[in-house]
Amino acid sequence: MKFIDANIILRYLTKDDAQKGQKCFELFQKIKNNEIEVTTCEAVITEIVDVLSSKKLYNLPRSEIYLLLLPILNLRGFKIPQKNIYIQALDMYASKNIDFEDALIFTHMKKRKIGQVYSYDNDFDSIEEIKRIEP
Repeated sequence: MKFIDANIILRYLTKDDAQKGQKCFELFQKIKNNEIEVTTCEAVITEIVDVLSSKKLYNLPRSEIYLLLLPILNLRGFKIPQKNIYIQALDMYASKNIDFEDALIFTHMKKRKIGQVYSYDNDFDSIEEIKRIEP
């Protein structure tokens, strides 16, 4: 198993460098065919979402980011712990007006059956399932 960084996934998705994009495509074909296994972490997925949504870079809509990342997360050779957390957070990010980081927090809370969050972030107020409290 090898770890995959955000820039590899971004090159694959954006093809902003033709040569690197092709090599990343070939890598993802191997991952898809389960010839190799890769893993990553929340920081990498979050960075990808941030870069793709950045107004200064790609400025992609949330729904498009969802459609780009979901197939990658579902690849057979893409092994990440708690994959469902990423997928649920990505779905929430695409369907509600909430940052991806907040969607990840909520998804972790939901899995652990935690109903309250200490935060000054008003975005949590839009999620009916949890109550935001301030210290």
